[in-house]
Amino acid sequence: MDSAERRIVRRARLRIGLLVGLSISALLLLGGGISYAALIRSQEAQIQRELEWGTTYGTIAGPPACSWIFQYDGSTVDTGTNPPPPGFPVRKALETVAATGATEITTVTRNETVYHVRTAARGDTVVQAVFDARFQLSDRRHLLLAFSLAAAVGLLAATLTGVLVGRRAVAPLAEALTRQRRFVADASHELRTPIAQVHTRAQLLAQRARTGRSSTDLHDLERLVGTTRRLGEIVDDLLLSAQLAAAPSGQQPNPPVDLTSLVGATVAAETERAAERQVTVTVEAPDGPLPVPGVESALRRVVGELLANALVHTPAGGRIHLALQARDGYAEIVVADTGEGFDQADARRIFDRFHRGAGSGDQRFGLGLALLQEVVTSHHGTIAAEGYPGRGAIFTVRLPTTRFPASTQGQLRGVRWQRVRQLGADT
Repeated sequence: MDSAERRIVRRARLRIGLLVGLSISALLLLGGGISYAALIRSQEAQIQRELEWGTTYGTIAGPPACSWIFQYDGSTVDTGTNPPPPGFPVRKALETVAATGATEITTVTRNETVYHVRTAARGDTVVQAVFDARFQLSDRRHLLLAFSLAAAVGLLAATLTGVLVGRRAVAPLAEALTRQRRFVADASHELRTPIAQVHTRAQLLAQRARTGRSSTDLHDLERLVGTTRRLGEIVDDLLLSAQLAAAPSGQQPNPPVDLTSLVGATVAAETERAAERQVTVTVEAPDGPLPVPGVESALRRVVGELLANALVHTPAGGRIHLALQARDGYAEIVVADTGEGFDQADARRIFDRFHRGAGSGDQRFGLGLALLQEVVTSHHGTIAAEGYPGRGAIFTVRLPTTRFPASTQGQLRGVRWQRVRQLGADT
C-alpha cells in the first residue's frame, strides 16, 4: 500500500471513529436532555404542590423547609418569627389579591436564587407562600455537569473504539483495492507479450498474403491485425490506469515533458493513417519548447488518443486541426475535427468508461476517453469536449506548465485560438 492510500485509509478510520463518537455522544446528550427536562418538570410540580399546600393549610409558625408564609389582613403583613429573605413579602401581590380575590403565581430572581411565590385568598385574609429553589437549581447544575462529563468521556471512548473498529473494517477494503490494482498491473504485463507476438505473426501472414494475392485471406488477416492492435491498446490502457493509481505522491518528479516535440512526434506517427483516410491534419504549435510536469508516456497517450479519435470520426475529405499554445500558466491542447460530432448533451458521458456513442463504428473498445480524463486529472489538468452534430467536435486539454522563458510563451505558427474554435463549428 503506497503513502497516498495509507493517508486515505487513516482518514477513513478517523472519520469512522468520529462518526461513532458523535453518534454515541448525541445519544448521551439526548438522554441527558430528556432526563433534565423530566427533572425540571418534576421539581416545578413539587414546588407548586408545596406552595398550594402552604397557601391553603400552612401557618406562619410552621412553614416547610426553605419556605415562608405571610398573612395580610388588608393593612398589615404578619411575617411571624422566621425572618424572611430580603425583598419579601411581595406586598404588591398581596394588595392585588386582596382587591381581586384571584390567585397570583410568580417567580422572583433575587439573592442568587429563584423564589417561587404563590399568593391566594384564605377567608378574610390573604396568604403568600414563598419557596426558595436554590437546592433544586443546584441539583440541575450537578446533573448538567454530570451529563457533560459523561458526553465528553463517551465521545473520547467512542472515538477510540470507532478508530479500532474502523481499522478492522477499512483494512480489508484497502487490501482488496491494492490486490485489484496489482492484479490489473500484473495481468497487463503478462498479456502484453503474447498479444505482441500474435500481432507480429499476423502482420507477417498479411505480408505473405499480399505476395500470394489472396484477397480473401488478406482481408481476414488485416482484420486479425486490427483486432490484435486493439487488444494491445486495451492492455496498454489497463496498465497505464494501474500505474497512475499506484504512483506514490512522494516520488521524485519526472523531467518536464516538452509538449511541442511530443505533439509533433504524435502527428508524424499518424501521417500515414491520415493519408489512407484522406483526412487533412494541420498543426499549430510554439516555435520553442512548451514544457509541462508529468509522465511523457501518459501525455503522449493523451495526444495520440485525441488524434486517433478524431481520425476515426472524420470522413474522407475532412480536416483535423491540432493547436498547442500557452495561456495563463497553462498549456492548452485543442483537437478540432470536421467529423460526425456528437450531441452536446453527451459531452460529459463520453468520458465514462466503456461509453460508445451512437454511430461509433470501428471505435475501439477499452477505457478510451475515460482513461484520458484520468491521466489529465492526475496531472492536475482538465479536459473538456464540445460537440456539433454533423459538423465536428472539439477537445480541449489544459495542463499546468513549468517555469520557462517568457520568449517561448504564445509563439504560435498559423491561425490563433479563435480560428481553432471556429474550425469545428463553422465547417
